[in-house]
Amino acid sequence: MHTLSVGVQSSNIIHDEHPFEGFEMLGRAGFTCCDFSLNNYLPGAELYAHRRNDFFDRPLPALKAFFARHREAAKAAGIRINQMHMPYPGYVPGAPDSINEYLAKVMAPKSMEICAFFDCPYIVIHGFKPAGDSGSERESWERTEAFLKTLAPMAKALHITICLENLYVSRGNHIVEGPCCDAAKAAARIDRINEEAGAEVLGFCFDTGHANLIGLDFEDFLTTLGDRIKTLHIHDNDGIEDLHQIPFTFARNRENKASTDWNGFLAGLAGIGFDKVLSFETGPALSAFPDRMKQDALRLIAQIGEFFAGEIREKQAASGSD
Repeated sequence: MHTLSVGVQSSNIIHDEHPFEGFEMLGRAGFTCCDFSLNNYLPGAELYAHRRNDFFDRPLPALKAFFARHREAAKAAGIRINQMHMPYPGYVPGAPDSINEYLAKVMAPKSMEICAFFDCPYIVIHGFKPAGDSGSERESWERTEAFLKTLAPMAKALHITICLENLYVSRGNHIVEGPCCDAAKAAARIDRINEEAGAEVLGFCFDTGHANLIGLDFEDFLTTLGDRIKTLHIHDNDGIEDLHQIPFTFARNRENKASTDWNGFLAGLAGIGFDKVLSFETGPALSAFPDRMKQDALRLIAQIGEFFAGEIREKQAASGSD
């Protein structure tokens, strides 16, 4: 029986000034892994406003020097950086060409190099969302695929798998399916690109919060993607907004039926023999707790991860799968 690890994203935990303190906190809480987010270094809100900072303008040696303390701190605390998140969006509809060229030619390849510097095997990206109501799913995918193919040779050389993520789109007062919400299409596209590259350069990150917002069938989605699922973003919401809260936080009724289909999630992971990291994307949840309770909140998240791991093992044992 495979051993599942438990991880959490770095946001609101790991700080540049004193990274060891944050990684040590993760270890005390019971985590062995961390999803190191690059999002904060090039914020999406700025990009959508057609502005950018100069963080990724630094030469690669300077970026490695900047993150050397983080890498060493994680190692000293016994925490493995198992996945990363590339800044998003990777393409901004309507932005000046200079912004989008910068994202494709500077930000993305340097993010890949930073990922390799951390000896991290997976980096998550957002597929390109359509512009307004006029963009089609096909057009969005074609632009995403072109972006992916510029990175595929680097992914192959660095032994990194780029993971697509199921997203949502806000249309008026509605939340609707965004990129990568059709599991069969995603599976076929991943297989085709990997075959063309001659390596596993593309995989999938299943996001529970996004799936809950648009009502995906968790077990069916995971079953369709199978071993293409390399990473997870585990978090909860009320089915209305993308809140990134701790699992079991929300209920659909007074009988306390969970808002999110955790049973389907665990059954799906068990069915595909998932053996990687149960990674929580719950950074925003930590800001709701007083600083003195952050360690306790992290421990609760880690305990939920341990519970999930136990449930998956039991389901696998009951089905006779390993």
